[in-house]
Amino acid sequence: MKKRLISAIVALIIAVPLVYFGGIPFYLLALVLGLIAIKEILDLIEKDDYLIRMISYVNFLFLVGSSIVQNDLSKILDRNVLGIVFLIYGVLFLLKHKSNFKVEKFFCLIGITLFLSTSFSTLIVIRNMSLLYFIYIFLITIMTDTFAHSIGTLFGRHKINEISPNKSWEGCLGGAFFGTLISVLFYLIVINQDINILLLIFITLFLSIVGQLGDLFFSQIKRQYGIKDFSNLMPGHGGILDRFDSIIFVTLAFIYFINFL
Repeated sequence: MKKRLISAIVALIIAVPLVYFGGIPFYLLALVLGLIAIKEILDLIEKDDYLIRMISYVNFLFLVGSSIVQNDLSKILDRNVLGIVFLIYGVLFLLKHKSNFKVEKFFCLIGITLFLSTSFSTLIVIRNMSLLYFIYIFLITIMTDTFAHSIGTLFGRHKINEISPNKSWEGCLGGAFFGTLISVLFYLIVINQDINILLLIFITLFLSIVGQLGDLFFSQIKRQYGIKDFSNLMPGHGGILDRFDSIIFVTLAFIYFINFL
């Protein structure tokens, strides 16, 4: 518990000022976190081939860097940049024809790179649009996770499935309820009180549920590979993907609702 608290305090001391001021400091934070996230996945599927790992890092930086320059949600995955990324991985596949770099791993690397680069690019663009929007989506995930854990621990009786044995329906419903309630109040008080309240509740509840699905998605990956955490970067908390599992899904879903908020 002590390690967990200290890790959280250190992370907040580093992250909060960078998030608040935005700009280049925040870009660097997002890039570093994204690279660590890529590393955590590569540690599962490609531990030893440093050429594959380096190219994956470069492609991630290329995609996110392009999004930073564009700073436009509609151009996060620019087709010109995507073409270059696909060609780089294609050449790598040909160069590795004598190794165990099978076609499944080729498409797996493309998928991982696109998935995480899109997520972190979207996070950057949202922060550039509005610090309050950024806080809103993080508040949804934090409150949902916090209350899901608390209520599940106290009242959880019906387990969801074997993917995450500690999660219960009671915890999920309680997390969704309080995560939605607190985030809706924040939006109405701090961001915009004139919004259609029913629309806001629907969007916030949807994002809360999506965040919990993200948690289960990454739990399934850990279960398949037989690991407890993606890394031990943050003692008591795990790695970047252990902390960003929900927010990654919420961020990707949020972009569909921006025009309604």
